[in-house]
Amino acid sequence: MSVDEQSRGNPDLTGRVAFVTGAGSGLGRRFATILALRGAKVHLVGRRSEPLENLRASLSDQGCIATCDTVDICDAAAVHHAVTQTEKLHGTVDILVNNAGVADGDFATRLDLETIDKVIDTNFRAPFLLCRDVAGRLIEAGKPGRIVNISSVGAFHYTPGSASALYCATKAGIVRMTETLALEWAKFNINVNAIAPGMFYSEMTEAFMERVGDKAIARTSRKRIGDPSYLDSTLLYLVDPNSHFVTGTCVIADDAQVAR
Repeated sequence: MSVDEQSRGNPDLTGRVAFVTGAGSGLGRRFATILALRGAKVHLVGRRSEPLENLRASLSDQGCIATCDTVDICDAAAVHHAVTQTEKLHGTVDILVNNAGVADGDFATRLDLETIDKVIDTNFRAPFLLCRDVAGRLIEAGKPGRIVNISSVGAFHYTPGSASALYCATKAGIVRMTETLALEWAKFNINVNAIAPGMFYSEMTEAFMERVGDKAIARTSRKRIGDPSYLDSTLLYLVDPNSHFVTGTCVIADDAQVAR
């Protein structure tokens, strides 16, 4: 068995540089952790310094290389600066995980303009700008890269009572953005893919689960909600050099929770 065959599904990411947004909690925390444990140098980005610093310290204690930045990803200049600092510390970012996101949590007619702008800026504008920034540096350096955008099963499933039309629309935009950027950057060996999780335990879903958790679980096919660790293999597959033929796709990981 060759080295490549041995490493498939469990890649050694030593020498790779990862930039993960929303890394302080939930899925982002898990994404950053699994990348670091597989050998990548990871830069953690989020809105709150304490959870980022706690994760950085935990990863360092495990022998991983991790740094962190408190950044509002809606601030384009601040995000650009964070990528530049990551490059200075670790080298060119060749794994980008656009995980940070916010929910609207109300019907469209009830949303105020401030909320609308925040959801669009966080869920779509920021990932697009980060993709462009990281890809531009990779193209200039002549290096391959892997970009993973986090969408949602809400991009494919909606009901009249969902009360998250804007959130779902931005996540659908992430899927299309993934497809178009993959085509644009394929010639540079930059793969762009997405993951669309179903209902997972996270900070974003905490309040919802406290209110209607039992009912939500009862409606699922397997009577369970996802743990962030369930996405480890999906993320590692998409950043694995052996997955070089996979680009422009969105992996739906929802445990058949809903019909599509």
